[in-house]
Amino acid sequence: MQMKDKFYNYILTLQDSITSQLEAVDGEAVFVEDLWQRKEGGGGRTRVIENGKVFEKGGVNISAVHGELPESLRLQFGVDSGNFYACGLSLVLHPNNPFVPTVHANWRYFEMYDDSGAIVTQWFGGGQDLTPYYLFEEDAVHFHQVCKTACDKHHPNFYTDFKKTCDNYFWNAHRNEARGLGGLFFDYLKETEEFSMNDRYNFVTEIGNSFLESYLPIVEKRKNIAFNKDQKDWQEVRRGRYVEFNLVHDRGTLFGLKTQGRIESILMSLPPKVQWVYNHQPVPDSEEAKLLSVLATPKDWV
Repeated sequence: MQMKDKFYNYILTLQDSITSQLEAVDGEAVFVEDLWQRKEGGGGRTRVIENGKVFEKGGVNISAVHGELPESLRLQFGVDSGNFYACGLSLVLHPNNPFVPTVHANWRYFEMYDDSGAIVTQWFGGGQDLTPYYLFEEDAVHFHQVCKTACDKHHPNFYTDFKKTCDNYFWNAHRNEARGLGGLFFDYLKETEEFSMNDRYNFVTEIGNSFLESYLPIVEKRKNIAFNKDQKDWQEVRRGRYVEFNLVHDRGTLFGLKTQGRIESILMSLPPKVQWVYNHQPVPDSEEAKLLSVLATPKDWV
């Protein structure tokens, strides 16, 4: 089986597994499915959950697109022409309760072909990161430990390297603060003398399979904590920083917007309710201020 078919079959199954378990955790809302086609080639299966008992909004989407390289990719790769195939799963979950963190993850595969149809380059990318509104250090430790355990099965340096990449990437440079507590981020995982493409596949699927273990125990622990309006307001102010990152810095979002991507799928990651309060500052030494102090400098959690 070709790698692209192998990985696409994997994300089909992974999407089913993740959405069914998230519905069980929510206990009220279900995912609504939207099948779509891309006129240039390919399509996707978008699943969105809204107004649930636990999840205010979330999406778990898969896509597989192909065709002629968009101009932006031709410029990036330094080629005059070529065809590509890309598939992946992307998810974002925005909980109701401000004590439950937002989470983002994606795992993807890319191929590019020459004029004869032969593969000239191929790679995997992806990762996951946690964005809390209130800091529970044991939650951060749990999330990172699951990431590290999965990485360690494949290389002793993977966790350290990909955590650093994540900390550097999910950085709101215009605010000089992290978007959240990080996790893993990796891209352009190609075949090397040390790693075959099957090795890369085994690593990326290991990470994908471990995702729910990293997140669901945190949701279960925090979803029933009572909260007040001030805490909900803080969540919505912090969600604004999430939106800023996605629209200003996120490569995937910007790529989609510049290549006539499917807008509903691209902007699925944005939360439903957000606040931008002028010069908002938390009370000194408050739980809100505690979070900001951690976001100022990436921390080693495990």
